[in-house]
Amino acid sequence: MAQTYRACKKCMLLTEENKCAVCNEDTSKEWQGYIVIIDHTRSEIARRMGIASNGKFALRVR
Repeated sequence: MAQTYRACKKCMLLTEENKCAVCNEDTSKEWQGYIVIIDHTRSEIARRMGIASNGKFALRVR
């Protein structure tokens, strides 16, 4: 069975839940692209996107 990810409207974390476990915001089915951050402390992309944890994140959320 395929996973259906939703993206947090605030922190862009990908999850399967209706509420984000990190910031407790609503999630959206409308998102595009994703990035996997393995080491946020050394990632230039994470720094530029304002990501402060490891995980899967959407590039754009509506």
